[in-house]
Amino acid sequence: MSVSEYYHEKRILITGGLGFLGSNLAHKLVSFGAKVTIIDNLDPLYGGNLYNIEQIRTRVKLALGDIQDESLLVPLLSDCDIVFHFAAQVSYIDSQNIPFRDLDLNARTTMSVLEIIRKHKLPVKVVFSSSRMVIGKSNDRIVDETVPTNPLSLYAIHKLTSEKYLQMYHADFGIPVIIFRITNPYGIRQQMKHNKYSLVGWFIRMAMENETITIFGDGRQLRDYIYVEDIIEAFLLSAANPDSNGQIINLGSGYSSEFGEMVNTIVEIVGSGQVKYVDWPANYERIETGNFQVDISKLKSLTGWSPSFTLEQGIRLTYEYYKSNLSYYI
Repeated sequence: MSVSEYYHEKRILITGGLGFLGSNLAHKLVSFGAKVTIIDNLDPLYGGNLYNIEQIRTRVKLALGDIQDESLLVPLLSDCDIVFHFAAQVSYIDSQNIPFRDLDLNARTTMSVLEIIRKHKLPVKVVFSSSRMVIGKSNDRIVDETVPTNPLSLYAIHKLTSEKYLQMYHADFGIPVIIFRITNPYGIRQQMKHNKYSLVGWFIRMAMENETITIFGDGRQLRDYIYVEDIIEAFLLSAANPDSNGQIINLGSGYSSEFGEMVNTIVEIVGSGQVKYVDWPANYERIETGNFQVDISKLKSLTGWSPSFTLEQGIRLTYEYYKSNLSYYI
C-alpha cells in the first residue's frame, strides 16, 4: 500500500495545525484524501495563521481553542485515528521568562492528550514533534538516539518531559507513539514576526528588507537544517509504519552546514542584506549547544526515507514563497 492510499479517508487530528509544521502536513494529507481536523489557539505570539490553510479551508475541519480544554479535546480525539501533536511554545529563550506557561504548552498539553486517550480507551496513535535541544551539548559527537540527554533550557526540559510521558504511556498502556527529535526546521508557512520560530526564515526576511544579519562568533558552528517538505514526508512514512511505534527518531537532513554558510547562502539567493560578525553575548553562551551533527540512519532504516532538498534548494523555495506572501507572516 502506498503512503497516499494509507492516509486516504484516515481521520487525522493536528494540534497546533495552523502553525508551520501542522499546516504543511495538513496540505499534504488533504491531497491524499485524509479527513483532517485542526485545533489551534491562535496565540498572537506563537500561534497559527489562518492564511496557512486558505487554499484548503473548505477541506479541513477547524476547532479554535485550547487543547487543555478537555470538553473540546475529548470529542476531537474520539474521532481520529492519528493525532499529530505539534501545539507548543517554540522559543527556548522565552521559556526562561515564562517557565510555567512553557510547562503548560510543552509538557502538560502532551499529558492532556495521553490521559484522554488512556481514560477513554481510544485507538489513537500519537506523533510528537520534539527537538534536538533535548540533547544539550553534543561535545562534537555525531548524535544518534542513544546519546544521553542533558537539556540546557526550560524549553528543552519540557520537551524531554513530554518524551518521557509518551514513552511511559506507550510502555504501560500500549498507546502507540512516535517521537521525532527535529534538528533545525525551516521552510514555507512559518511566521516571520520575530526570530523565535526559525533563524533561517527570520534571516530571509532581514535579507529581503536589506537589513544587516548578525552572526555571533566566527559562524563556524555546525547545524543540521531540514526543509519542511522533507520533515512532512518523514512524518507520514513513519506514522504509516507500525515498526515506528514506541520509537524516538532523529529527524534532520544528515548533513550539517556552518552557520555562516547558511547566512551567506540566504544573502546570495535573496540578492540583498549584509552580514556582520560580533562576539557572543553572555546570555547565549549558557545555552549555546555547540556543533550539532545528527545520525539519521534509524529513520532511513525504518522507512527508506532520505532528504530531497539541499540547504540551497530549501532556502530558494522558502524565499520564492515569501516573495509573494510575506505580508501574511510579519
